[in-house]
Amino acid sequence: MRNPYIDDDLAALAEQARRFAARRVAPGFLERDRTRVLDRTLMREMGELGFIAPELPESCGGQGMGSLAAGVIHEEIARADLSISYINLLGSLNGQILAEHGRREIVQPWLDKLTRGEALIAIALTEPRGGSDAANLRLRVQRMGDSYVIDGEKTSISAADQADAVIVFGRTGSAESGAHGVTALLVPADAPGLTRSRFDCHGQRAIGRGSLFFENVRIPLDHRLGEENKGFVQVMQGFDFSRALIGLQVLAVARVALDEAWAYVAQREAFGKPLASFQGVSHPLADYETQVDAARLLCLQALWLKDQRLPHGAEAAMCKWWAPKLAYDTIHQCLLSFGHGGYDRGVMEQRLRDVLGFQLGDGTAQIMKTIIARSRAGRSAVPL
Repeated sequence: MRNPYIDDDLAALAEQARRFAARRVAPGFLERDRTRVLDRTLMREMGELGFIAPELPESCGGQGMGSLAAGVIHEEIARADLSISYINLLGSLNGQILAEHGRREIVQPWLDKLTRGEALIAIALTEPRGGSDAANLRLRVQRMGDSYVIDGEKTSISAADQADAVIVFGRTGSAESGAHGVTALLVPADAPGLTRSRFDCHGQRAIGRGSLFFENVRIPLDHRLGEENKGFVQVMQGFDFSRALIGLQVLAVARVALDEAWAYVAQREAFGKPLASFQGVSHPLADYETQVDAARLLCLQALWLKDQRLPHGAEAAMCKWWAPKLAYDTIHQCLLSFGHGGYDRGVMEQRLRDVLGFQLGDGTAQIMKTIIARSRAGRSAVPL
């Protein structure tokens, strides 16, 4: 059946990305998990092919291809390695933030390096005291002369110790001002006073997560993204885009797990018959096949709405809470379908570990459901 959101050009682009991912990304999947090293050569190759932030205008280093183009590339890279597809995720999210909210003379060199695969940019929002209440930040940003001075800590930041620059959210207004006292800044990773650490995470080990420590870090005023005290309100709008991409990212991992599980149960025999002939084996896979296809259509719809400049916040929130849980449950069932072989260390258990992280980071299921409820009942009817 023809997908209503994927035309012939997008299908050809997806096929190009799939061939690259199968040839260059998939072979190192297990090794990168072991060594926790992100392959910069792969990142540059992806940039050369136009696979990083292709939705950005050509003037910003992109291809001007739209959000759906970013989505189909993103899911094909994720099929091969979810950690490597973080390059696409961070590129699209942060590229959009820089292009829309930064001073052109400051952000253009970073956009050029980002889209060429020569720079990785992280985003720092979460702090040790909490992540879901992101507007209640403590990291302090003070304006002193021609600079902002940053003091504090960010934690659970993807690519914290590998990024070349970081988009940092900090408090410039009073604590009582909430989201309307937060400013966003572009901070080069080599800024004096910035130190970094790395966690030993359960999954997503090639990209990694860690903490950022700011001690009297001085950043020029022209590195601000958006208006002072309005960074959270303005810049966070880009997260609707990344939430839909995350949905495609984890569902792509679930889809390849399903493909392998179906092939296995079709050839593996028990009591003289293929495992697939037993409904206790095939029906759970059929259930997840149905749900994964439905969830993928929802993610593509959210990206299509974005390309049409239509509201898509609720749809993106649906993608973010549903897809990671569904992907985890799907891969778990696929692992069980392989029996004791699925329990061995290998691609299936690594996929399970990788997708689990998205039930924790980038917005919890509870926050996403609140966003959906507010879109339907009204903000005043659904207070936190």
